[in-house]
Amino acid sequence: MQTGEDLQGLRKIIDFTRLISIFILAIHFYIACYIAFEQWHWTATITTRIITNIAKTGLFSNIWKPKLAALLFLLISLIGAKGRKEEKIDKRAIAAYIISGLLLYFISILCFYIQTSAAIITTLYIGITAIGYLLILTGGTLLSRLIKISLQNDVFNTENETFPQEERLLENEYSINLPAVYNLKGKLRKSWINFINPFRGLLVIGTPGAGKSYFVIRHIIEQHIKKGFSMFLYDFKFDDLSVLVYNALLKYQHHYKVKPTFWVIDFDKIQHRGNPLYPESMEDITDASESSRTIMLGLNRDWIKKQGDFFVESPINFLTAIIWYLRKYKDGRYCTVPHVIELAQIDYDPLFAVLQEEEEIKVLINPFVSAFRNKAKEQLEGQIASAKIGLARLSSPKLYYVLSGNDFTLDINNPLAPKIVCVGNNPQKSQVYGAVLSLYISRMIKLANCKGQMKSSLIFDEFPTIYFNNMDSLIATARSNKVATTLAVQDYSQLKKDYGHDQAEVIMNIVGNVISGQVNGDTAKQLSERFGKIVQDRQSISINSEDTSTSRSTQLDYAIPASKIASLSSGQFAGMVADDPDNKIALKVFHNEIQNDHEALKKADSRNKPIPTVKNVTDEEIMENYKRIKNEIEDLINCELTLLKAKDILEEAEQGSEAEPPENESSNGHAISM
Repeated sequence: MQTGEDLQGLRKIIDFTRLISIFILAIHFYIACYIAFEQWHWTATITTRIITNIAKTGLFSNIWKPKLAALLFLLISLIGAKGRKEEKIDKRAIAAYIISGLLLYFISILCFYIQTSAAIITTLYIGITAIGYLLILTGGTLLSRLIKISLQNDVFNTENETFPQEERLLENEYSINLPAVYNLKGKLRKSWINFINPFRGLLVIGTPGAGKSYFVIRHIIEQHIKKGFSMFLYDFKFDDLSVLVYNALLKYQHHYKVKPTFWVIDFDKIQHRGNPLYPESMEDITDASESSRTIMLGLNRDWIKKQGDFFVESPINFLTAIIWYLRKYKDGRYCTVPHVIELAQIDYDPLFAVLQEEEEIKVLINPFVSAFRNKAKEQLEGQIASAKIGLARLSSPKLYYVLSGNDFTLDINNPLAPKIVCVGNNPQKSQVYGAVLSLYISRMIKLANCKGQMKSSLIFDEFPTIYFNNMDSLIATARSNKVATTLAVQDYSQLKKDYGHDQAEVIMNIVGNVISGQVNGDTAKQLSERFGKIVQDRQSISINSEDTSTSRSTQLDYAIPASKIASLSSGQFAGMVADDPDNKIALKVFHNEIQNDHEALKKADSRNKPIPTVKNVTDEEIMENYKRIKNEIEDLINCELTLLKAKDILEEAEQGSEAEPPENESSNGHAISM
């Protein structure tokens, strides 16, 4: 602990040392410039005698020794000096003072080589040396006021927020491995992002341009096909990712025990036809109910937040009744989405008459029939019209053509007949196409999430643009059935807007693997909290007129702050991986930059083959199919109404014959009454 006495003693020592330096320099001037001093009458006998005795020590035997000695004592005095610290002192100014001072201090010797009078030489020599001495003194004083610990080395706390990450390559037959580099205390190190258990779900988050597809999804596609996965891809901007799938399959098809078939559902450029309601997949009425809910909520996204309301559940029940009726009618001959749409547009009177013939759906349509009989038209329209209006948006010849065919089934992970299925959306028609594609996804997941199937990969690009009600259940239960689910979203707020707060929260929290590019707001905060905290160094400096004190401490702080996530560049990702009991990962959190070989990827993309056209479907074929479906529903209604009329006539005839009593019975009755 310093006291006032200690500081005063130190100052006296410093001052005394500096006086010694000046005294040596003064004696040097007197000896070296004695002739000029004598001319100026600045000499005295006693002074000369004292200085002569001092010179006998050998310190002043040449011109260099006294100057070096004076400089040495000056430096000693400067080492002990403590000036008031200043943050704005420029180091370059200090260097300029000291260097120029040393240069003048020693170069002044050249004055003795000038051919002029002793007085001028003495004046120049003393003046230049004194200026150099003062410059050195000024620079040294400023140096003592410089803050030795800089506060500006790491303005954004970048090095303090670095942490060790997984550098091993951990592979298995299911893993997704992405090479990366990360910063650890200012040094770049190679690392690996190892999604060794993709069956626990993978959430890819990032704003447009963050690099979700280029840095992550394309590698998931290639690595999973290389490892023999069956695959279902929802391609929002068809055919960006579908082309990658097709070419990966061409490259690695020999890795499969049974070569998978490749199928494409595209409503703009028709490739294959698929019926998501094909009868064999509709085992009971709950399947019809699930399909109905998927279609209606896909067409009316606002209803997702209102599930359970009367005017939301009524259209769903109405559509369920129609789907299940067509499933039971002639063993599902007309069980397709287009037939469902056309049947739903039939007038209430004949429609209810036909639907009531099916026992299993009487409970579903009774409220509608009751409202119709009681002439509650406003209630009936409120219950059914919303279903009709929504379904009418799907009444398109191209949609009808694709949805009414049955080129393939949706059991993609059937080990005897594996499939790679790509379904394509169109951003300009996503609201209409999304509802139908949601139905494909719903039916596919029901078939894929079964025991005894091969490993499969489900990839959903821009997941919020479709609706699937049980995604959380799929991720939770499909792990044991080797179903790897990858969801790509732009932001948590987008997921909340389309799925509602509760379901969005469940989806965000149930996935085990998360990789995030640049995101903002609540998403960044939520992810930052998920990634946890690390021990970080803290340093503070206190400056006063007497001294500068530095304190260091450690504290827990977020490993990847929300501001850091919000400022990630394209290709930079933060996230967390999930492990399994057979392969533990201690360092699960990562913050790095994925390394893509851009030149190799450009060459590969340029060599990619386009998806071949299976068949050129003409407009005549499409319109013929469209008209045929309408005619089939009209024939169904007419046929069923004819049968109902015949049945009513038969029943009336039977009731009439039972109502006429025999003559003997009539007389006997009359006699008994008497």
